[in-house]
Amino acid sequence: MKREMSIRMPAFDSGPERLSSVDKALPVTAEHTTAADFLATQPRLSAFTTPVMTLDDSAIDQNLATMAGWCKAHGVELAPHGKTTMAPAVWTRQLDAGATAITLATSHQVRVAVHFGIRRIQLANALIDPVALRWLAAAMADLPDLEVTVWADSPQTVDAMLATLDDIPVTRPIPVLVELGAPGGRTGARSVAEAEAVAARIADADAVRLAGVCGYEGALAHDRTEASLARVRGYLDDMARLHRMLEAQRLYPTDGDIVVSAGGSAYFDLVAAVLAPLADERVRVVIRAGASVIHDDGFYTGITPLQPGTDDGADPAYRLRSAMHVWTRVVSRPEPGLALLDAGKRDVPFDEGLPTPQLVADQLGSPATPLVGAQITAVNDQHAFLTIPPDSDLRVGNVVRLGLSHPCTAFDKWRWIPLVADDSSVDPAVIDLIRTYF
Repeated sequence: MKREMSIRMPAFDSGPERLSSVDKALPVTAEHTTAADFLATQPRLSAFTTPVMTLDDSAIDQNLATMAGWCKAHGVELAPHGKTTMAPAVWTRQLDAGATAITLATSHQVRVAVHFGIRRIQLANALIDPVALRWLAAAMADLPDLEVTVWADSPQTVDAMLATLDDIPVTRPIPVLVELGAPGGRTGARSVAEAEAVAARIADADAVRLAGVCGYEGALAHDRTEASLARVRGYLDDMARLHRMLEAQRLYPTDGDIVVSAGGSAYFDLVAAVLAPLADERVRVVIRAGASVIHDDGFYTGITPLQPGTDDGADPAYRLRSAMHVWTRVVSRPEPGLALLDAGKRDVPFDEGLPTPQLVADQLGSPATPLVGAQITAVNDQHAFLTIPPDSDLRVGNVVRLGLSHPCTAFDKWRWIPLVADDSSVDPAVIDLIRTYF
């Protein structure tokens, strides 16, 4: 006997949230105010304490326009990965700029998105947790405009879903994409034949619907050498072949869109080249480049196809630039050639390269100049080791702007991130506080 279940869906606006002294980098003047009230005081960056991560509104605007234009020109849709920022305010800007959905990685992230009114979601993962599945089925029943597509890479995954869904009312079948992987990759069926078996199991069930094919090519390569690009192209060719086989065997339902989805922030140009020809009135080719809205000064700068210096036909009209930086302070000069900064692993990403020193100023909000000959060589929990020329005049109390690598592991260290109008100005105005929900 199927059990009835309903849930109370939260409103989009759950009320004004108060700022607090427990929130890193916020000034004392923000204590007990709402973000709106604090912003009404027209704060400048100089009001904040170090370390502080900032976002550049002008760079975000440029990146949004760049990706929207590039996707339109190449015949693909964009469902950017929201786990990069876990910031509903950023997701909304991406949707307003033309993204057709938000991609997420966990059921918790999906619940955050639904709470804030996001209604088209791709969960780039299997969903087999019984509690999460029951919640999703109830959410789809209560919200007719909610569409959450999930992934499956084995018949066992589908069976695990059905073990829960067959015990509860399902008003609409949950759309499922067959995930194709590759040997040595992450998740995903390891061959086209195995993926075909997954599709057949989905097509044979009532509580789920076969909605297309998907995969993540970024797990197969980590650079743009010819060998890496060839491996990615071969994988995408297999994904296209899988889709055509499912069409030929008429495993797709007769109604509803079909999604073919791949493309992190490193190889979306190859995804478009190989998969965009599959698009038609029913088939949508969707890339998921999530880091593009923020970009970086490290890993993605070196691997994105939208960057000067690439030799694979990148269009010079499309360029991304880093929208994130951390300002940190010199707290020690214990020996010549070494300075210690007040930002460490709790504040800056370090998994895809260490931060790069860029600018130095006397204080936040004072004129900055390039910091030449300096390098971050290590980070502890709360300190960064900055090597400098032995004759450097860098002083205790100076502030240093750091370029960062990998936005996905930068945002998770901050609850409130000041958004400045233009970080090229001397003491930029803080025009918003971006809230994250990790």
